[in-house]
Amino acid sequence: MSPLLRSASTRTPSPAVVTTPDGRLVADRCLVADRAWPRMRGLLGRRSLEAGEGLLIEPAGSIHMLGMRFAIDAAFLDRGRRVLRVAEGLAPWRMAACRGARSVLELPAGTLARTGLAAGDELRFAPARPAAGGPGKA
Repeated sequence: MSPLLRSASTRTPSPAVVTTPDGRLVADRCLVADRAWPRMRGLLGRRSLEAGEGLLIEPAGSIHMLGMRFAIDAAFLDRGRRVLRVAEGLAPWRMAACRGARSVLELPAGTLARTGLAAGDELRFAPARPAAGGPGKA
């Protein structure tokens, strides 16, 4: 995982902004699940994934929607964060996989269509900036 997305002192995941090189905003609040428990839990227990949110699961080449309450979009990424495959509107109780994928970006249903994200696109992850008046502001 990129050290930009993890606080060195606390090892707590920080939200990331996900964009394409041409400037399309994919998610402005993406969390990373790169340890066993967060990867297993994923989005289970959540009632929804709001617009702008995302979850990057790594390492992962497949996902399941067992026990989920809502549909999502998923982008399967290679080691260089290039999209190998997209799965739109993945419904609860379904599974999806992609050979060669190193990670999966889970997004609210409709995000892939709205952003035009497709196989072959490259994604960039950068730390999210705190909102004005938010944490870190005096």
